[in-house]
Amino acid sequence: VSGAALAVALSLVLQSPAEARLEGVNKPELLPKRFTPVIDVADFLTSGEEARLVERVKDLEKETGVKLRVLAQNYPETPGLAIKDYWKVDPQTVVFVADPNTGNIANFNVGDDVDLQVPRSFWSKVAGKYGNKFFWREEGPESAILRSVDAISACLREPEGPLKCTKIQS
Repeated sequence: VSGAALAVALSLVLQSPAEARLEGVNKPELLPKRFTPVIDVADFLTSGEEARLVERVKDLEKETGVKLRVLAQNYPETPGLAIKDYWKVDPQTVVFVADPNTGNIANFNVGDDVDLQVPRSFWSKVAGKYGNKFFWREEGPESAILRSVDAISACLREPEGPLKCTKIQS
């Protein structure tokens, strides 16, 4: 994952020319002292949901080799770029940034190796289904996060082939 691509994903650049670019943030003090693949600085998840999500993400990594990392934030309250070193982001990493400040709560930074395994359209489909403002306002940000992770998990476990990850399953 290139530093520039990660910076864009983590600083959540707004696409609309009418809106200003959000400044990059680097607050390592917001990182947990103990390693975890799920960081919820926005408190979207209950402690039980977060614990179950951590286990699901760890199981996914053991089974597929893909390092899914979840950052739930409310810009500017975010560790931002500090997660790159904390999580040791590499080509096998998918960073899922859940932040409602862009309208779509589901933002993905996909490592190069994962990009070769999963069609790019998959990430747009997940964001469109679970990350859109209507979904997360009605169902809650926690549901958007959990359902997105379910869809990613199902996709990464699908057998290789031309139909891999063409449908959103959760």
